[in-house]
Amino acid sequence: MALLSRKRTILVKTEVTYGTDPTPTGAANAILVKNLNVTPLDAENVSRDLVRPYLGASEQLIASKHVACDFEIEMAGSGAAGTAPAYAPLLLACGMSETVVATTSVTYAPVSTNFKSVTIYYNVDGVLHKITGARGSVEMTIEAGQIPVFKFTFTGIYNAPSDVAAPSPTYTAFQTPLTANSDNTTGFSLFSYSAVLQSLSLGFNNSVLYRSLIGAESVLITDRQVKGQVMFEAPTITAKDFFSLALGTSLGSLDITHGTSAGNKVQITSSRVDVTNPSYQDQNGIQMLNVPVILVPSTSGNDEISIVVK
Repeated sequence: MALLSRKRTILVKTEVTYGTDPTPTGAANAILVKNLNVTPLDAENVSRDLVRPYLGASEQLIASKHVACDFEIEMAGSGAAGTAPAYAPLLLACGMSETVVATTSVTYAPVSTNFKSVTIYYNVDGVLHKITGARGSVEMTIEAGQIPVFKFTFTGIYNAPSDVAAPSPTYTAFQTPLTANSDNTTGFSLFSYSAVLQSLSLGFNNSVLYRSLIGAESVLITDRQVKGQVMFEAPTITAKDFFSLALGTSLGSLDITHGTSAGNKVQITSSRVDVTNPSYQDQNGIQMLNVPVILVPSTSGNDEISIVVK
């Protein structure tokens, strides 16, 4: 019987003990994703390279094996201010902390120690792939006229697949998203300049390392460099001189909020933005300014970006 690509589900649950399956369920841990790609077996092989009196390949022996997957989640809140969104375990497994202010907001910020991990169940029409000890990275993209998304990339430990009936997922925790436009996306500013925004992309760019040694197998986050691109209508030099800012050493702020109602807003902020090499780009006869940005932590660390769901 053919396996149908449309009949796929993703379940995600935070691990209590690293690499130990916490048994996610469809009712409590289903994740609503799009643009899903899974590499169910990514193995490193070692050739025997035998010397023989005839031609032909040598056997390949498995040295290590892991799983990779990536997908997008629509950028929206939880439906209630002060309640973590259903995709929160994924943010935590990308090297973030979670701070809850009841009935108000949930804030996600970078960490450099005590990284969380998740178990991911990927079921394709009755074939279950378990990915344990998974950690990854995330990129946030907001583009005019499109649905803003979190783009997740994960690496995890391989487990033998098995035939298991697909779960019955519950997606009620996921809110209907809004497209990015003047009504739904507000408060954008870069270095205190309120620009006409075309697109914003910020990635954590975590260095995610799968490590297999004798007696230990794990996925580690070893570094982070939050950076991205911002494109907006080019201002006059008098309005804002981003070229001088790129040549200088001062850091500035970035702020944007997507969403209109309490419980369905996502705010991305930073007060530690460095701009580099702005360039012009034509868009339908309009000059746009494309500005690469790097978000730099302070001396206390772990404060280069903040994601607030409120």
